[in-house]
Amino acid sequence: MSAVEASIIHTFAPRRSKIANPGPLGLFSFASTTLILSLYNVHARGIDTPNVVVGMALFCGGLAQLLAGMWEFATGNTFGATAFTSYGAFWLSFATLLIPASGVGAAYKASENPAQEVDAIAIYLTSWMVLTFLFFLASLRKSVGLTALFFCLTATFMVLAVGEYIHDDGIIKTGGVFGIITAAIAYYCGLAELLTDDDLFTMPLGKYASRMA
Repeated sequence: MSAVEASIIHTFAPRRSKIANPGPLGLFSFASTTLILSLYNVHARGIDTPNVVVGMALFCGGLAQLLAGMWEFATGNTFGATAFTSYGAFWLSFATLLIPASGVGAAYKASENPAQEVDAIAIYLTSWMVLTFLFFLASLRKSVGLTALFFCLTATFMVLAVGEYIHDDGIIKTGGVFGIITAAIAYYCGLAELLTDDDLFTMPLGKYASRMA
């Protein structure tokens, strides 16, 4: 092979890019936004209006997590890509519900039955409970940390949905407690993913034993 041919092959050969692990970004973004909303759900410091979470839901839980999902696609991690992209979309959609200019809330207030908004939100939460349960099933061979995360998140959506269906603020507060637990687990998983053997210490995620052939 001539030097010219070698140069052409080098120039046009596909370049391999080393993409950093996007998992910590996705998990921390999810955890922080979930923690804030869950604290509002339990009425921490007497707060019962959650609209401050809109900024977090748009840019941290939404955009940052969506980007983490896109980068997971590039790394070949189908589970991470699907989960981060899905929950990034969730937070963007949730923020939309709280933005007056979206017209969502105004449409219900202008209807003949404004109370139906609560049931509509319950159905919205139920659909996310179903999707999260599917992620829980898919996580059963990933790690103990991820399994615990999706189990608690499924419970969070379920309890919040029930609270909306029966219009019980006490149950919604319980959902907030589950959300706080979920956020704590997500923080743990994110830190476990962030720390490597080059750091001062590492944290186990609880790997499952390899499946026998």
